[in-house]
Amino acid sequence: MARGVLMERQGLSPVAAIRQLADMAAAAGIPVTEMAAAVLRQEPPSAPADSAPAASAPAESADQAGPGERPGAGEWLEPGQRLSAAAESLALAAITRARDGVELVGALAGQLGPRFETAAVAVWLLDADGALELLGQDGLDGTDSSRWRRLPPQFDCPEQRVVAAGVDLWWEAGPPPSDPVAVAAPWGRNAARAVLGLRDRAGILLGVAEVWWRGPRREFDSDIRGLLAAMVAGFADVLGVRLAYGHIGAGTPSPAVFAALDQIADSVLLARPLRGAGGEITDFAIMYLSPGYADPLGRPAAELASLTLLEAYPASASGDGLYARAERVLASGHAEHVPGAVIAPLAADADGNGGDIGHPAIADLTVIPFFAGVLFTWRTPGEAERFAELLGHAQRLGSIGGWEEQLADGTIRWTDSAFALFGLDPDQASPIPIAQLHSFVIAADRAPVRRFQESLLQRREPAVAVFRIVRPGDTAIRQIRIFAEPVVVDDALVALRGAFQDVSAQYHTQVALAATRDQLADSEQRAAEEHLLALRLQQAIMAQDEPPVAAARVDIAVRYRPVEPGHLVGGDWYDVLTLPSDDLLIVVGDITGHGIDAVTGMVAARNALRGLAATEEGPAELLGHLNYAACHLTEGIAGTVVCGRYDPQTRMLRWARAGHLPPVLVRDGAARALPLPDGVLLGLDPDAQYEEARTQLRVGDTLLLFTDGLIERRSGSISDALRDFTAAAAPAGPDARSHADRILAAAISDTGDDACLVVVRIV
Repeated sequence: MARGVLMERQGLSPVAAIRQLADMAAAAGIPVTEMAAAVLRQEPPSAPADSAPAASAPAESADQAGPGERPGAGEWLEPGQRLSAAAESLALAAITRARDGVELVGALAGQLGPRFETAAVAVWLLDADGALELLGQDGLDGTDSSRWRRLPPQFDCPEQRVVAAGVDLWWEAGPPPSDPVAVAAPWGRNAARAVLGLRDRAGILLGVAEVWWRGPRREFDSDIRGLLAAMVAGFADVLGVRLAYGHIGAGTPSPAVFAALDQIADSVLLARPLRGAGGEITDFAIMYLSPGYADPLGRPAAELASLTLLEAYPASASGDGLYARAERVLASGHAEHVPGAVIAPLAADADGNGGDIGHPAIADLTVIPFFAGVLFTWRTPGEAERFAELLGHAQRLGSIGGWEEQLADGTIRWTDSAFALFGLDPDQASPIPIAQLHSFVIAADRAPVRRFQESLLQRREPAVAVFRIVRPGDTAIRQIRIFAEPVVVDDALVALRGAFQDVSAQYHTQVALAATRDQLADSEQRAAEEHLLALRLQQAIMAQDEPPVAAARVDIAVRYRPVEPGHLVGGDWYDVLTLPSDDLLIVVGDITGHGIDAVTGMVAARNALRGLAATEEGPAELLGHLNYAACHLTEGIAGTVVCGRYDPQTRMLRWARAGHLPPVLVRDGAARALPLPDGVLLGLDPDAQYEEARTQLRVGDTLLLFTDGLIERRSGSISDALRDFTAAAAPAGPDARSHADRILAAAISDTGDDACLVVVRIV
C-alpha cells in the first residue's frame, strides 16, 4: 500500500517506488514495515512480525493457486519460522536493486539456500520464439551454465516440459529411470530438483526457475512445496516488474554498449517483447532511450520511458509502423533499413492524426534484432533535406529531370532523374550540353531541336521542344519534352536552366488510341455479323411459332426467353420428338458460353441426340453416347442436359441428367423437385456413367423441365432458387400454355442468362 501511495504521489514507476521506500527506511534506520506505516500515517504492527503466529497451511499447494491468489512467503511457515519484516525487506531490496540477471538470481539463491539447503538455482526467460534463455545461475559451474544457456522449444528437457504443460515438476530422486529426458546433472541424475514456472500477477508465463539439491530427498511435503512455490512466486512478481520497466533480461547489453550506440546514432530505442499467456507477443517494453532521442511526436524522452511501444505509438501496429516492424524483425531475425525520410505512420497524436504531420520527420530508419529485443535507430532530417526529398518525389512522380548549364566555364549539372530519363548512369556518363543535344535525338526530330537551341542561345527567349531518343541498353524509343529559360546578367547570357519530361506515355496513348479506333470499327462489324448469324441459326433450329409435337394424351408448351434484344444469344436448347415406338423424347439443355460458339455447340448436341435417339436406347445410355461425342468427336462442347423418355401407354417417365437441374412435378396442387440421379456435366469425363430414374405419371400431372437461367439469382444459392421456384410452380393452369406463361412472367432471375422452359401436362 505504501509503494502504491508513493507511485501516485510522486509519479514513480513500481521499481522506483520500491527503491524509494527502501532508501527511506535505511536513512531512518527503521524496518521497511515501520516506514510503510509512516507513509500511510498508520501505527506500525503492535507485535514484532517474527513472533507473530502463522496460519496453518492451506489445503491447496502453491502451484494450484490461480493468478493473483498466490500466498505470501510467510503463510507457509510453521509457528516460529515466519520471516521477520526486516529480513523480508532486505530480501526484497536485494532483488529490486540487482543490477543484472546474475545478481537477481543470486539474490533468489541467497533466500533459498539457508532455508532449503539447496545446491544451485537457475532462471530461464521465455523468448518470443518459445526458446528459454538463461537469465542467471548460482551454484552451477561454467560448463553446465554454458551448455544450458539456450533451450529451444523442441528440446525435451524439464524446463521446456513446464513451459508446454504449465505444471511444475517435483522430482525427489531425479526423473524416472525410464524417462529419457535430458537434464543438467551436476550432482548426478538422481539428485532432487524442482522446476517451477515464473508467472506475473496477470498469469503470464515469464520463464522457469530450477532448484537443485546435492542428492535425493525423502519427499517434498506440502509445507516445503508451498513455501518454495511462494518464494519463487514473490520472485516472479519482482522479476515481472523489472522486465517491464527495468534494464534487465537474459540478453541485456551492458552500459558500455549503450554508450557506443549513443555516439553512432542520433536516436536509439531498445524494446523487449512482452508475451501473453500463450507465448504470443502482446507488446514491447521500452528498455532504453538515448539522451538525444528524437520522438516523431516531439515529446521528451522522459515521458516515454515508462510506456510500452503501443502506449507510446498506438498507430504503429499496422503497415510499416514501429510496432509492425519490430514484430517482423523479431520473427525473421533479419534487419530492416528504410533510407531517406520515413513517411509511413509511426505514431498518432491525441487527435488520432498521423505522427508525420506537423511533427519532426525521421529518416534512415534501421530496425535490427538486438540481444533479446529489437533496436531502432533513426535521425531527424533538416529543413533543406526535407525540401530536397519533396522535390525528388515530385520529379519522380512527374517523370521530370532538372538541369542547369553555366556557359562561362561549361559546367553542367543534371539531377539523377534527368540521367534516368535518358537511360544513362550518373557515375559513368556526362551531362549533354544544350548545343550538342541535336546529336542525341533521332534524325526526324533534329530540326525542332535546332529551333529550340536557336531560341535559347540567339534570341534569349524561353523555349519548348519535343523530340525522340533511343535509350541505350533497352533500345526503347522515348518521347522527351524539354523546356528551358536563359539566365541573362548585365545583358550577357551566363547560364541556361530547365527540365526534361518523359511524355512517352501520352504519345503512346495517342498512337494506341488511333489504332484502337480502327480495330474497334472492325470488331463491331464482325461482332454484329456473328450475332446475326447466331440468332438466325437459333431461330431456324428452334422456331417458336411451330408446335413442338402433337402427341396423344399429352399437352406440351415450350417457352424460350433470350436475355435482351441485341444481346449475345446463348446455348439453351430444347427438343420434343416422337420416336418410332410412339414414345416421347423430351430434352432440355444448356451449352456453356454465348454467341456463335455456344449456338454451334448447341446445334451439334441437339442433332447428335436426335440421331442417337433412333437406337431406341434409354435416356442414361443416350447421355453416355452424347458425352462420349462431346469429349472426343467435337471441340469445346460442355454443358448440362436433362433427357426423358415418356411412354404414353403406361405413363412411365424414364429420365437421366448430366449435371442439370431436376424436373419439377406438379400434382394435386403441390409441386416438388424429383430426386436427382447421378450424372456429371457433358464434356468432362469420357468414361462417365449416368444413372436412370423412373417416375410414374398420372392424368392431371404437369412436368416442368427448364434451364438455370430461369431461376438463378445473384443474391442466393441455386438450392434456394430451386426451392422458391418449386413453391411458385403450383398450382397448374388450365392448360400447358397458360401454365408456361404464368411461370415465365413470375420468373425473377437476374443473372443475365437465357432461359428455356418445357411444360408437359398429362391429359
